[in-house]
Formats: sequence, C-alpha cells, structure tokens
Amino acid sequence: MTIVIAGCGWLGQALGAELLRGGHRVVGVRRDPAAARGLRQLGIEPLIADLGSSDGVERLPAEVEAIVCCQSSAARTEAAYREAYLEVTGNLIEVARRRTIRHLVYTGSTGVFGQTDGSQVDELSPPLPQSPTAEILVEAEQRLLRASRTGLPCTVVRLSGLYGPGRFGVIQRVRQGRLALGAGEATWMNWCHLTDAVRTVAAVLARGRPGRVYHASDAHPARRADVVLWIAERLGIEPQREPAAGAPTAARTNRRVSAERTRAELDLALAYPSFREGLLAAFP
Repeated sequence: MTIVIAGCGWLGQALGAELLRGGHRVVGVRRDPAAARGLRQLGIEPLIADLGSSDGVERLPAEVEAIVCCQSSAARTEAAYREAYLEVTGNLIEVARRRTIRHLVYTGSTGVFGQTDGSQVDELSPPLPQSPTAEILVEAEQRLLRASRTGLPCTVVRLSGLYGPGRFGVIQRVRQGRLALGAGEATWMNWCHLTDAVRTVAAVLARGRPGRVYHASDAHPARRADVVLWIAERLGIEPQREPAAGAPTAARTNRRVSAERTRAELDLALAYPSFREGLLAAFP
C-alpha cells in the first residue's frame, strides 16, 4: 500500500521504518522543512505540508490507500490541542472520504481516562476526561468513530506512556528527583515501549477492524514507587522523596490500562511486557 503518516516524528518514523520493511510505500508529512529532510535518509518520502489547512491535505498523493494520524500538539494548551487533534484530524477525515482509503488509523492517548481510584480500564471502558485537553482528545476519537459508522474505515489506537530509544527521560526524572517517593507513590503508571507501539499500529493497519478502539499498553502497569525504586537501584542512588504535602492538590490520575483485548484480537506478543524489560537497554 501507499501509506501516509501524518506527523511523522519519533513514533511516525519508527512506524515508517517497520512499514517499509513490509514492502509498503511510506510518505511522511511534516510541517517543518528542516524536520522533513531527515525522512528521506530512512527511505520515507517527505511531504512538507500544513495539514491544518485544506490546501495542505489536498497535497497528499492521489494514490494514498491508508493514513496514520500521528500528529502531536505543539503545546499543552487547548488551542494547540484543537489544532492538532480536531482540525488536522477533521481535514484528514474529509480528504479520506474523497479518496479510495482502505484504512484511517488515529493514534490517540490513554489520557482520555481520568480515573483516580486505581481501577482498570480497557478498550470498552467509556472515557472519563478530567481536563479540557482530555475532552478534546475524546472529541477527536468520537469524530473518527462517527465517520466509521457512516462508511469510512477508521480505527483508534490509544497509546500509554511511550518510551524507548531516544526517550528514556523517566530515568533522568528519577536521577534528578522529579519523579520521587512520597505523596502519590501508590498511583499506577502505564507504559508502552516504542517497539510495541509500532507493532500494534502496524497490526491495526493490516488486520484491525473499522470502528474499533485498540490499546497499545504493556501487560504490567506499575505503581510509581516501584518504578522509582527499580530505577534508583540501577543508578546506584538513594531515591529522593517529595516534601510533605502542603495545601490539598487535585487528585492524580490513577488507573490501570489493559490492552489484553487488543493483543488477543490482533494476535500480538509484547517485546517488552513491562517497563523493566524496556528500560534495561538504557543502563550500562
């Protein structure tokens, strides 16, 4: 297939490399010409376009058969989220309706779940957004699922906290004490290694069912204390502790994301079942 990756950054480039190995033609879209230049070295055809404009989406190749929406917001503001996740996705839905598109895959976020009680959420759990930006993420999903119900083959892949080569920032956060023991150390953290995220999205492209919501998340959510202690031990340092809490703060997000349905349906095996296997390569 000819596959367009909209927002071909860190995740999109890794996905593009995987799709190229499968024999597909991959076109990567970036808005910044400087960012687009590096794509050709990977074998990905660069396309410089602003997908937030109707002119930009019309520049997609006429023979495109699948689109993967990997765009991200330029900032954590409502305006930036609306541009990236509503305007761009809406434009891609419209251009997909006018082309012979076999699949439109949207890579979203498990941030649509705002539970604070440690409960488990899976692909069938209703979203519970707890912030304006999370509400925008839910709205983007709903647009795609509505489009699927009217005949456009769309799927949603929600990603848990991504990490992998080039993005092992959690280790530095523990080293610097920005991720520490203390208040909230019992809350659950959810992870997905880049390799497993790529495998999930590629599997959805190949055999995912339109109208479905899939999860890309590892098999073992971990409490924050376990993450901090495990990393600190490998760094050979004492884990830091947050100062005693002062004024009450908003409840932390605290939920366990399950992707068992996704792995069963798509016949996927994890390369990194937990953060422990995934982070080992980052230590000497």
